[in-house]
Amino acid sequence: MKHRIKVLIVDDSALMRRTLKEILQTDDELEVIGTARDGRDAVEKANELKPDVITMDINMPVMDGLTSMQHILHDHPEIPVVMISSLTTEGALTTFEALALGAFDYVAKPSGTVSSNLHIVGREIIEKVKLAYRSSKRRSWINRIRERTAAAGRRTSAVPVRVRRQPAPQTGDLTAVVVVGISTGGPGTLMHLLPKLPPDLEAAVLVVQHMPASFTSSFAKRLAEACAISFKEAEAGDVLANGRGYLAPGGYQLLVHRDGRLLRVSRSPVTTFMPSVNVTMESVLERIGGSRTVGVLMTGMGDDGADAMVNIRRAGGITIAEDESTAIVFGMPREAIARGGAEIVVPAHRVPDEIIKAVERIRGALGTT
Repeated sequence: MKHRIKVLIVDDSALMRRTLKEILQTDDELEVIGTARDGRDAVEKANELKPDVITMDINMPVMDGLTSMQHILHDHPEIPVVMISSLTTEGALTTFEALALGAFDYVAKPSGTVSSNLHIVGREIIEKVKLAYRSSKRRSWINRIRERTAAAGRRTSAVPVRVRRQPAPQTGDLTAVVVVGISTGGPGTLMHLLPKLPPDLEAAVLVVQHMPASFTSSFAKRLAEACAISFKEAEAGDVLANGRGYLAPGGYQLLVHRDGRLLRVSRSPVTTFMPSVNVTMESVLERIGGSRTVGVLMTGMGDDGADAMVNIRRAGGITIAEDESTAIVFGMPREAIARGGAEIVVPAHRVPDEIIKAVERIRGALGTT
């Protein structure tokens, strides 16, 4: 008999526990083996039931979801946790902290802490529970969780230490444009990748992360605190320049204006994911040209960005895909590799160095000093 993925549901709302159970049990591959009403109950149930995956609410009495998750991952790093978040600024900040501490991913409740319409994101919940289980079988994932939980244990607070950095150079020069496409597993990966880019990077960086509109502003601020380059959520009229980075706003497409320097945001074209990696990469390729474009595709399910990576490489650009050994979900980069769109394939920790080398290659080819 085929193994069914055993799920523990954690939420202080009886309605949410019941709704989540109904959603998960519509899939024959999933089995709800228990529920917990708060974080302390979740720790006890995790020890007792040994689930394959846990869905975890954040705001709960007795013990909150963030604290509960840290206890569980310390004792059971092999059990992935999918956070069920609220679409608020506070919910976003806590969610990003959970991801930094080892949560696999998150699903945003469509309407507040208690969402009677949770079925709207039912398919997303099911897919992420399955992806979490598959990823948990990989040694790279378990090692990553152990590293994060060990680091969390060394801190006196769950709040990351902020390092004061020298401000990025604010020149008007634009040598190249780097477009980073990423989805499931992206926030944690980006928090490790982007801070490694130097403040004098001779390129602008556009980041397309599949994320709800209410989350991107908070995430951009979090990245800005960690990055050496100037970083913000993209707005219409922002100017592309070396040493500047922009996060595509949720619910919009991020495009380059016809003059090749200004950014614009648009609700069209309508795609499955808004923003779309393919749309942004194709816009940069059209306006900036292949010889000055670097495409980067990392963890995420599906194939968004794969076709654009092929086109960038054909046009003489440089393309980098994350290797399977570190990708939390080897979907988007796998498709780029399979279609011939990845010139360079490396583990996540080597991607920043490859971006720097790619920009240097472009600078050399352009004859700039």
